[in-house]
Amino acid sequence: MNRQTRKRKIGGGNKFSLSLKDRLLLLLIFYRTYSTYAFLGFIFGIDESNVGRNFMPLEPLLARIFKIPERKIELEADEIEKLFFDASEQARERPTKKQKRDYSGKKKQHTLKYQLVAVRKRKKATREPQKRKVRIVCITKLKHGKTHDKKIYDKNRMIKPPNIDSFGDSGYQGSDLTTPKKKSKHHPLTKQEKQRNQKISSLRICVEHVIGKMKIWRIAKDKIRHSKRDHSLSIKNIAGLQNLMFA
Repeated sequence: MNRQTRKRKIGGGNKFSLSLKDRLLLLLIFYRTYSTYAFLGFIFGIDESNVGRNFMPLEPLLARIFKIPERKIELEADEIEKLFFDASEQARERPTKKQKRDYSGKKKQHTLKYQLVAVRKRKKATREPQKRKVRIVCITKLKHGKTHDKKIYDKNRMIKPPNIDSFGDSGYQGSDLTTPKKKSKHHPLTKQEKQRNQKISSLRICVEHVIGKMKIWRIAKDKIRHSKRDHSLSIKNIAGLQNLMFA
């Protein structure tokens, strides 16, 4: 039989030492604690060289379940037609090549950055007090830390629903987003401009809260230890878990 057309029988090959439930638990613990493979291997009774082999195949499967897009934004019927944009930086190990493109002048260290879009859900018609739920509707791949927020927004070219209000912070000035006005040395803000800035801040605080909640997962907060591509997938899954927890 020709070796090029030969196919392995389903179920063939080496078997995982952990069950599917334990592998999923291993992945969630890794996301939550960002512990070393040596520690996780000790907890689950496997060699540290097999830790990544057990949970890495599950990451793209989770991403397919969560289905958080990178460009196209779609809203559900119970969501307010206002989009809130923000970017977040995360420290990374100093790269061996092209270090300048990852150096963030704001953080004074080497970072990677991603942009996400959040939307608030409408409150239900009930007398009981409710917390306004927020959903992450879009998240980009990781970008170099030196990249400006507006540049990420311009290059990503997100496909938004027509005639919808979109808000960003001062880092998006010059874009088509509604942003607060900056004061200058010779042009202080007027009372009306301060009130407008305050209103914008009160609206877009939800996206700040979402980013803060994502960083409860240590993999989205601690210094990045693995590749840019792999970490992009992890951040996307954290966004999906965030949506699942507060659905």
